Amino acid sequence: MTHSDGTITITVNGEHKRVHAGLSIADLAQSLGLVPEKVAVERNLEVVPRSTLAQVMVEDGDELEIVHFVGGGDHDADTWTVAGRTFRSRLIVGTGKYKDFAQNAAALEASGAEIVTVAVRRVNVSDPNTPMLTDYIDPKKVTYLPNTAGCFTADEAIRTLRLAREAGGWDLVKLEVLGEARTLYPDMRETLKATEVLVREGFKPMVYCVDDPIAAKQLEEAGAVAIMPLGAPIGSGLGIQNRVTIRLIVEGANVPVLVDAGVGCASDAAVAMELGCDGVLMNTAIAEAKDPVLMAAAMKSAVEAGRMSYCAGRMGQRRYADPSSPLAGLI
Repeated sequence: MTHSDGTITITVNGEHKRVHAGLSIADLAQSLGLVPEKVAVERNLEVVPRSTLAQVMVEDGDELEIVHFVGGGDHDADTWTVAGRTFRSRLIVGTGKYKDFAQNAAALEASGAEIVTVAVRRVNVSDPNTPMLTDYIDPKKVTYLPNTAGCFTADEAIRTLRLAREAGGWDLVKLEVLGEARTLYPDMRETLKATEVLVREGFKPMVYCVDDPIAAKQLEEAGAVAIMPLGAPIGSGLGIQNRVTIRLIVEGANVPVLVDAGVGCASDAAVAMELGCDGVLMNTAIAEAKDPVLMAAAMKSAVEAGRMSYCAGRMGQRRYADPSSPLAGLI
């Protein structure tokens, strides 16, 4: 039966859930952060052909088993999903401030990142043969994430991303609307306004925001597919300044959370991951390092180590010492 709030009750992998009526199995999988094309579904003890997942509707009382293949005991199989797309690397890197495109491409390779942020800028019409980023980083091999760097109003950001979609067909985008040039802090009123418009137009915005749990939840409710709180001001390299609020955002979010801005060294990236973030986005920390390629490799290792540390679960903290070796039987 359909409840008064328009929901039905189903069982997914042994767990009771209330979901909106009218969902297809594919819709349900996506709402759980899964990619329908990469799972197998059994409905009431009968396997549902993958080709029909978008047509088969979930009904009240259904019992579903959803499975996929994982590497036994393999941490490399640890993936994350945003807007229905699954990635292995939890590090996203930028494409600005490098001495040239060749260095940028080499750093990207060392980082292992699968997503790069790209700014939308005017074509140099006076010299159309000027080298372009796509000559060095193939958008067919790496996911381009168009961003709105330098935009100070919702209208500017929306206009920029409309052009980006026309240029490359991208709907997964990074939204940032800045408040003023000195701190580059986000203007949350304009950011929320832009998010609402972009979502209505079919975009899937990953949104840069202040490290405020309330603002993060408002963005999620507006349709943001990922929340990206700053660790510190953009390009500052100060590291995560408020671990408490980042942790609160992670605990309250139902979409991926990635620290965006402020990372300066590998330990900063590890801290972000140990707080439970799904990933880290950085540019300046790599591009302005004395050896960007080596720093990119360090950041890759730090993100992986921080993620493993979070999954392992840290020991409890104590006020006083606790000996590692037993004291009984001392000579």
